[in-house]
Amino acid sequence: MRSFLIGCLLLTTINTFCQKKLPNKNVYDLNNTSVSILDEIDNSKITIVSFWATWCVPCLNELDTISEVYEEWQDEINVELIAISTDDSRSQKRVKALVNGKGWPYKVLLDKNQELKRALNIHTIPELIIIKDGKIIYRHSGYSPGFEDELYDIIKKNS
Repeated sequence: MRSFLIGCLLLTTINTFCQKKLPNKNVYDLNNTSVSILDEIDNSKITIVSFWATWCVPCLNELDTISEVYEEWQDEINVELIAISTDDSRSQKRVKALVNGKGWPYKVLLDKNQELKRALNIHTIPELIIIKDGKIIYRHSGYSPGFEDELYDIIKKNS
């Protein structure tokens, strides 16, 4: 009976989490203008939100790999990607130059005080969440080569 109750509690927690809305926190664009993350999300699209940092090699690899297929995804599926830097005050000054050098086709925002990261209970990066109709429908931590194919399948299934 105890394991059944724990299983039900876990299932309830997972289902509640999967329907969780993105918290209304302010982030910054690359011109240092404060914007609400909710205003940056287009609810008519599936939105991938990738939390990353300039010093995180797996983060850069993930965003570089997705950038290679991103235009195709946009042509096939109504999707957008927002890359949110979690760099601290020491490394934030490198974000704009890195993004310009990479030529990423994404919207890039800064979570300067890591308020959004904390509100979403993110402990490691890269962390990727998928939002549909204003609700978080998927989360993934870490990166390994080939993950973009799995990500594409998840997006396609939910579009």
